[in-house]
Amino acid sequence: MKPRPTVRIQFTSDVIRVLGFPRAATSGAAGFDLYADIEQAEILLPRDRLLVRTGIRMAIPSGWEGQIRPRSGLALKQGLTVLNAPATIDSDYRGEVRVLLVNASNDVATITPYERIAQLVFARVASPVFEIGELDETERGESGFGSTGTHDVRK
Repeated sequence: MKPRPTVRIQFTSDVIRVLGFPRAATSGAAGFDLYADIEQAEILLPRDRLLVRTGIRMAIPSGWEGQIRPRSGLALKQGLTVLNAPATIDSDYRGEVRVLLVNASNDVATITPYERIAQLVFARVASPVFEIGELDETERGESGFGSTGTHDVRK
């Protein structure tokens, strides 16, 4: 089993402190729930977006990143998703974690105080060394957007 990173947390909200650390809903869950640190409900009109406070700051170890991802239940039930998903929290960022939600539906959506709004997943980060030079040839070559969806799988 790979070693788990130690992530130091600070709370910027007493209520979030009571709710506890970002936590996984089950023992097999990859994501840790993030909560809306708001005092009153926020209404999002269709196509509206809102930057939502989470009430936490953290120190992610070097070589790791935090990824903020949508919650499938919010996406299904209200059309709410993370606009820049997955959003990256760099290891050197020390500000409050915020979530950029967007209402992708045609209906009004509501975010309630201390509701679970997103999930936080941690991933290792590679830091490559860039080198100028010739590129190798591949079967795909320069074929871009949609090009891999045109292959006939019946062959």
